[in-house]
Amino acid sequence: MPRRAPLAVVLAALLVTAASPVAGGEVAPQERPLRYVAMGDSYSAASGVLPLDPTAPPQCLRSTRNYPHVIAEQLGARLTDVTCGAAETADYRQEQYPGVAPQLDALGRRTELVTMTIGGNDNGVFIGAIAKCGTAGLSTAGTGSPCREQYGQSFVRTIRNKTAPALVRALRAVHRNAPRAQVAILGYPWIVPTEGGCFTRLPIAEGDVPYLRNLQRVLNLAVERAAARTGSTYVDLSGVSDGHDACQDLGVRWVEPVVTSTNPVIVHPNALGERRMARRALRVIGR
Repeated sequence: MPRRAPLAVVLAALLVTAASPVAGGEVAPQERPLRYVAMGDSYSAASGVLPLDPTAPPQCLRSTRNYPHVIAEQLGARLTDVTCGAAETADYRQEQYPGVAPQLDALGRRTELVTMTIGGNDNGVFIGAIAKCGTAGLSTAGTGSPCREQYGQSFVRTIRNKTAPALVRALRAVHRNAPRAQVAILGYPWIVPTEGGCFTRLPIAEGDVPYLRNLQRVLNLAVERAAARTGSTYVDLSGVSDGHDACQDLGVRWVEPVVTSTNPVIVHPNALGERRMARRALRVIGR
């Protein structure tokens, strides 16, 4: 009877067979990286978080640690990042600054994933309201609710009447320019706590903290409804960012305050916040 081949020889033969080209002499193709485009404003760009992206226009203050970079690294994606601080929905269709192309120009039929945070700068309402409420809070040394008394429902009406339809138009334009892409829009993480506030860090009068909290809720609701109307994916940050507002200690907060801020761009996400936003986005979009 023939002698059996030693076990080592058999294993070596199997390894050679496994490493051989597929039938027909063709090598098995490697998986192509996901084509990913990141759009949006300073919350997408992580404005103020160092280091800055050397490939970005300097006015955009884009960070290499923003949530799009985190997502791209996790997915092994090929990232085209056009996020830019202070962007509005109108900057999807027009130059935000001289030489800074409309963000929609980055999209194409081969784009497979799009993410964004947008809407907070439209009509100067949401980000503007924080500045105006800060000024009002300083005028009363943090007592009462001077911002609510001065502005009432004007901010909310502007979001509902102007920002909300602008968000729908922007998302529809994204889908037209990237018809095969999964489009995800993130809400804004909480900036203020549910009550109380922290006047020494964030100069908002105690009575205006619920007022600003409700204004942010209205904005995020507008984002969510725009996503639903356009077949986009909404990434809700309300639950996961609760308790990580600008009044919390460093290492807990996702958004930096005005005083004792670690970012030169105040009231914006820090690196921890950007990582957590990326984590939530990845979970919601199913990647």
